[in-house]
Amino acid sequence: MIKEIDIWRTILMKSMETTQLLELLDANEDLYIIDVREEDEVAHGMIPGAQHIALGTIPERLEELDETKPYIIVCKAGGRSANACSYLEAQGFDVTNLEGGMLAYDGELEFK
Repeated sequence: MIKEIDIWRTILMKSMETTQLLELLDANEDLYIIDVREEDEVAHGMIPGAQHIALGTIPERLEELDETKPYIIVCKAGGRSANACSYLEAQGFDVTNLEGGMLAYDGELEFK
């Protein structure tokens, strides 16, 4: 069961649309993007420059992240990334959820 505080955290979470992300990418902004999808999902392409950290591995990989940098979190549709944002915010990170995730993203892809 979702607690009321979790609902409020989701409502208050920073988010951006894919059009905003594409504008930032086109402007060559320094972006820190974390893709929380599973390995088989990222095999179909990632946002260029994104770092892959599957949702279930975030707690054990926190030391790879810099609390002074703002992160954009992405998944397939926006649900898992919202969960990741909630967790990372609680750990003191500045995070923004990509609304609609990769299903809404129609920009360039990078294959790893």
